[in-house]
Order: sequence, then C-alpha cells, then structure tokens
Amino acid sequence: MTDQQAKPVTDEWLAAWGSTGADALAFEPHAAAGLLIARVLVEDRGQYQLATAAGQQTGGISGRLRFDALDPSEYPSVGDWVAYELRTGAAVETTIRAVLPRRSAIVRAASESGRGGQRANVTQVLAANVDVAFIVAALNLDFSLRRLERYLALAWSSGVQPVVLLNKADLCEDVPARISAVAGVALGVPVEAVSALHRDGLDRVAIHLLPGRTAIVLGSSGVGKSTLVNALIGLQAMDTGPIREADSRGRHTTSHRELLALPNGALLIDTPGLRALELADGGGLDAAFADIAEIAADCRFSDCAHEGEPGCAVRVALDAGRLDPARLENLRKIEMEISRAERQANPRARAEQRAKWRQVHNAANARMRTKYDE
Repeated sequence: MTDQQAKPVTDEWLAAWGSTGADALAFEPHAAAGLLIARVLVEDRGQYQLATAAGQQTGGISGRLRFDALDPSEYPSVGDWVAYELRTGAAVETTIRAVLPRRSAIVRAASESGRGGQRANVTQVLAANVDVAFIVAALNLDFSLRRLERYLALAWSSGVQPVVLLNKADLCEDVPARISAVAGVALGVPVEAVSALHRDGLDRVAIHLLPGRTAIVLGSSGVGKSTLVNALIGLQAMDTGPIREADSRGRHTTSHRELLALPNGALLIDTPGLRALELADGGGLDAAFADIAEIAADCRFSDCAHEGEPGCAVRVALDAGRLDPARLENLRKIEMEISRAERQANPRARAEQRAKWRQVHNAANARMRTKYDE
C-alpha cells in the first residue's frame, strides 16, 4: 500500500481546501474507478502541482483528456478539483484523468497559434472554483476607470463576487475623490483603499478571507498584487521586484498562477499581471453596467442601439449629464469584442472539423488497405 493510499481523504481535508458537497458527489464515479481527488495548485507549461491527502504531487494530464477537450478551457486550471491516477513502481506517476464540474470560473478570451500559423480565438480559464475576486488598481499612476469596468464585468460573468482594492493609497493625494469615482462604476461592490506596502487597511480586506473560501487577486502589472499577497500571508511567499524610481511601480515577478493557503484557512490565488483583458462572454455586463441597463429598460425599443432612435432613454440620460459618455462607449467596445470572440471561438465547430478530418483519414487508410490487399 502506498503512502497516498494509506491516507484517506477526510471531510476535514476537503473542507480545508474549499471543497463542497457537490464536489464530493461529482467525484463518486471516479472514486469507484479507483481514482483519487486533488485540487490544482499550480499549472506551468502542462505540468500541474496538486494538493492531495498525502501532500503535494506533480503530474500531467492523460492523452484521452487532452484529445477529448474541445477547447483549452476544458484542461485543468488553478483551483480545479480533479480526479487522478497514481501509479507506483520504479517512479511515481501522477496522471490527471478528469476535471470535476466547476462552480465558478474566471474566463477570458485569448488567442493561440493554429495550423498554418493562423491565430484562433479560444477561452482561457484563469482560475476555477473562486468565491471572491480582489480587483487591484494602483492609485498613484495609470489609474483607469475603464479598465476597472472590464475587471468588474469579468468577475460578474464568472459568477464571482468582486471587491475593488485601491492599492498604494500612501502615494495618492486625494484618496476620497478616487474612492468616490470608483464607487460610481463599481455599483454595489465593496471599494477599499489600502497600502499593501505599509499594511494599511488590510483588516478590511481580511474580512473577505474566510476559512475554506477561495479568493483571487486580479490586476495589471505594477499595481502591487504580490506585495498584497505577501502582506496577507504574513511572510514573503511570493517574489516582488524593486520599485522603479521613474514611476514608483514595482516590477511584478509572478510568472504563473498559484493557489496558496493562508494562516487562517482561507485560500488565495495570485496571478501575473494581465496585459490584455477581453471577455469571453457578456454574462456579467448587466451587473457591471447596471446603471445603463436600468436606463435602457425605459427605451421605446427593446433592441435600441442608443444611436439616436426615437424614445431612447439612454440618449436622454447622456444629454442630461446623468450618464458618462465614456462609460457607455466602453460598454459598446466590450460588447463588440465579446461578439467577435463568440464568432471566432466555436469549440463545437472545431470538434466537428476534427471529426471530419478523422473520417477522411480513416477512409484513406481503408482505401490503401483495400488496394494493397488486392
């Protein structure tokens, strides 16, 4: 009996890593097949670090799982619960056989190289089974409400509660004004000004970190995400770079997403800075732009494009100064990007194409066998 098999998975262990009753239920058929359960801590170049009942294990995914995936979003991601096989012999081999259903997923649109060097749109899962998204922005430089709106839409569309953290408050001359501006676009979302470097305001962040709950830290490079993670953990778990004198920004050195356990039992996922953020779907737009959705409900036509149609309530709000034109323009831009991504990212169509070429290949092999058998 291996050490892994000698350590049974307990309800306490599952709860400590954020599992729910639904996860245990979904795992039952895999347990009957002799597989084991784990949560993904790190994904790096196709290799996965897993939290298991016997400690951390490193492994990859099975060829069947890779072949059956219609899109990279179906591969394991940080935060996923997976069923894996453990083989012992001359060396221990850990192979992920299945990904359990996700209760939430932070998903964005991305592109990858296809055949012939062409780029194809795909959906990328940044993290799975997340409860809270800390959206971090720096108050000193490169502060953008439009970027915050994107992150808020990402969180809402992923089924995750957003919390906005305005970091580097010690470098901002008018913190209350910035909080007010953010509150105007982060409708119904907690907004906290903090200084991770000086550990100011972290008590207001900690109230969202409860045992067994999973939070993720999202934001652009240089906003101080890893410094925030370090402060919350209470030790230098993540690398941070020195501050650049030219713009007071730290060099973010996080190179991969990683799930960490905090001293109080909460779970936190640190992420590299996102250079580009395109949403994969529009499921969170009504929540992120709830004010516009509420105004648009009074438009005469349900399909009003707010481009001068008669009875357009949005146009009235713009003319009256009750709606920021830049906010409406950002919503339109995001909607166009989502529409383009949905047209280009079609896993079913690609699967059908793959099946078609498999049939062609099999038919060609059959003809060759017939020809040479004759």
